[in-house]
Amino acid sequence: MPKTVSFQDLRESDLIVDAVYEGEAGGHLSGEALGTLLPGMGNQGGFRSAGTGDDKKYVTLYTTGEDRDWPDSIDLSTGQFTYYGDNKKPGHELHETVRGGNRILRRTFELLHGSQEDRSKIPPFLIFQKYPTAISSRSVQFKGIAVPGFRGVPATSDLVAVWKSTDGHRFQNYRAIFTILDVPTISRSWLKDLADGHPITSNAPRAWADFSRAGVYKALTAAPTTIIRSTSAQLPDTSNKMDILESVWLHFKNSPFAFEAFAARLFQMQDPRVIVDELTRPTADGGRDAIGRYRLGLRDDPVYAEFSLEAKCYSPGLHNSPPNTVGVKEVSRLISRIKHREFGVLVTTSVVARQAYEEVRGDRHPIIFICGKDIADILVSNGFNSVQAVNDLLHGEFFTEVRGSMTAYTLSVGFAGQAYARSPALREAASINSNDVRFRCVIADPELHA
Repeated sequence: MPKTVSFQDLRESDLIVDAVYEGEAGGHLSGEALGTLLPGMGNQGGFRSAGTGDDKKYVTLYTTGEDRDWPDSIDLSTGQFTYYGDNKKPGHELHETVRGGNRILRRTFELLHGSQEDRSKIPPFLIFQKYPTAISSRSVQFKGIAVPGFRGVPATSDLVAVWKSTDGHRFQNYRAIFTILDVPTISRSWLKDLADGHPITSNAPRAWADFSRAGVYKALTAAPTTIIRSTSAQLPDTSNKMDILESVWLHFKNSPFAFEAFAARLFQMQDPRVIVDELTRPTADGGRDAIGRYRLGLRDDPVYAEFSLEAKCYSPGLHNSPPNTVGVKEVSRLISRIKHREFGVLVTTSVVARQAYEEVRGDRHPIIFICGKDIADILVSNGFNSVQAVNDLLHGEFFTEVRGSMTAYTLSVGFAGQAYARSPALREAASINSNDVRFRCVIADPELHA
């Protein structure tokens, strides 16, 4: 359990990474934790800043972590923090927001790419996330102190204006990349120095001072321990994402071979370095539904790691019913097909049983599990953040239909190599080499005669 600081102690408390700062009992706006923890910052909004004019003393960024259109995220293993600006609805120019959050982002990244003197004007960003407790729904968790940019991310990519549309109206918002610094605790003394306009004092954290003076990034990284995800951790954590997963499951539950093409496409969505070479024939796939390569190293002189992918369109457990889990037998089948220096990918709409998960991680088999939660997360992060958007994708590119004793598949293949329509009773197949091909194959399915 994280350290918890009660409401009455907020004004004198230090900021400790992952500590929870409780709001006042009752959940009233006046008892919101962040406004009490940092007096003068206000009690509303994702952007809150101290200081007037363009150059702020410090800035707090608040995220609920629940906005499906603007999914703020922290990569704990690298310390990279992605945050979206405050122009989240159409009707305003990119920088014309009530709280001026996007203007703060623009100014901050201008300073980042300026001179050393410019960089010294960058304010520290204090990151907080919504964290309801039994005492107050307005409690927050401190995630760390952040600075703009990230080592290896070019100046053309650390602050990007992205386009969105709502009800046919287009608008822009910023996507900003930050680094969370290796600062476990921020003292109350330094917070007072910041409020007085003195960021570089003896109370300043070393990692912050190094960035301000020399542009050095020392990220807070947290290598994960051996992870055995529970059943609940493998399923979506919001109702919207559960609805998205349900849409995927319902679309493919009677067309498991069409799901294999979707699984391959999904793995590509997760990482653009994935190259899917072939969807294998069902009669001779050797336990592999797709094979491909993962590009490593330089773009002009890459090294490839080959992989085998297996897809399992199992019930994720809807409406309080238990999920149909992927067990030891299915996982062992994939492991046996992996060759030397290859890795495996298992994609399922459901979950991996604990015993199978433990054996894979315990024996250090190179298997990537993409479960129900991951499917929903990948779709949302790629802009398919509603049931309607997902259904449009599925019906547009992975169309399935049943006509009497015949099943028709339409698959959009977004990778080079051979693609095959698939069925236990293959009657007609298309074999194509293309970069973007759509084909339909009509096949008899004897199971539909029953």
